[in-house]
Amino acid sequence: MPADWRGARLASCADFPILVKFIFPKEKLSIQVHPDDAYARAHEPAAGGRGKTEMWHAVSAEPDAKVLLGLKPGLNKEKFLSALASGTLEDLFVPHGVHTEDTFFVPAGTPHTIGPGMVLCEVQEYSDLTYRVYDYGRVDAEGRPRELHIEKALEVMNFGATTGGMISRLSLPAPGLNRSLLAACRYFATERWELPYPCVTAGDPSHFDLIVVLSGSGMLEGPGFSAPYRRGECWYFPANLGKFSLAPTAEWNEPTTLIRAYVPDLVALQEELRRAKHAETALRCAVFD
Repeated sequence: MPADWRGARLASCADFPILVKFIFPKEKLSIQVHPDDAYARAHEPAAGGRGKTEMWHAVSAEPDAKVLLGLKPGLNKEKFLSALASGTLEDLFVPHGVHTEDTFFVPAGTPHTIGPGMVLCEVQEYSDLTYRVYDYGRVDAEGRPRELHIEKALEVMNFGATTGGMISRLSLPAPGLNRSLLAACRYFATERWELPYPCVTAGDPSHFDLIVVLSGSGMLEGPGFSAPYRRGECWYFPANLGKFSLAPTAEWNEPTTLIRAYVPDLVALQEELRRAKHAETALRCAVFD
C-alpha cells in the first residue's frame, strides 16, 4: 500500500494494522482469550507476533442475546481450572445482555464468548491469535474435538480487574451528520455516523479510514470517482483522498448508518472530546491506553 494511502502517521507501518468483520453467531462461540502484543512477539512470531484487542458493536440483537465478557472478581487459575473440569465455567463470567447499538471493548487478556441471536461488527488488531479454552463438546466433520489451548490461555488471562466491558458512546461535532465515538485505544478508534441527509466531509491525511455501511444505501463521491454504497459493504478511504460526500438515496427505507474505523492519535482525540465538553470520567470509559 503506498505511503500516501496509509497516511503520514502510518507511513512506516509494514503491515495492515486493523481488521473489520461481521459476526453472525448461530450458537455459542467457544470460550476464548487473546494474547497481548508482548506475549505474541515472544511466543507467536510465526503467527505474526501481534496480539488481539478488539471491540464489538451490535448491529442487531434478539431479546435474549448475551455475551460473557471478563471474569468475576476474586478468581484465580485454580478456581478457573476447577470450573473447567466440572463444566461450570460460564458461572465465572460477567454476563451482559446485548441490545441493538450496544458497544463492548475487549482488551487482550479478557476471556469471553459470544452467544447466538445477534449480528456484531467487530474492529480489532489485525491478528488471528485465539486461545480456545472450552468448546461446548463440539466436534469437527470427522468427529474430533477442536484443539484447545488451555496452558497458553492461562498464561495470558487477566484474573484481576479488566478495562473492558460495555461502554457508552460520546458525541462529537460534525456538520451534516450525527457523529459519536464508540471506543478508542492505541490500535484503533471506531465512530458511528448517522446521516439524516447528504453531507460532505474529508479524510485525515495522517491515516486511512475504513467505512462500514451498517444500514441504508446511497452514493459516494470524491475526487475522480462516484460509486453506489449499500448495507454490509466496507470501503477503504486512503489518507490522501481529500473531500468526499455521502448522499443517501431519496427512496431509502432506512437511514444511512456507518462505522468509521481508523488508527487514532489518542492525544488529539482526547482533546477533541474535551472541546466537546465531555468529562474526564467519560473519556476514561471510552478511550483506553
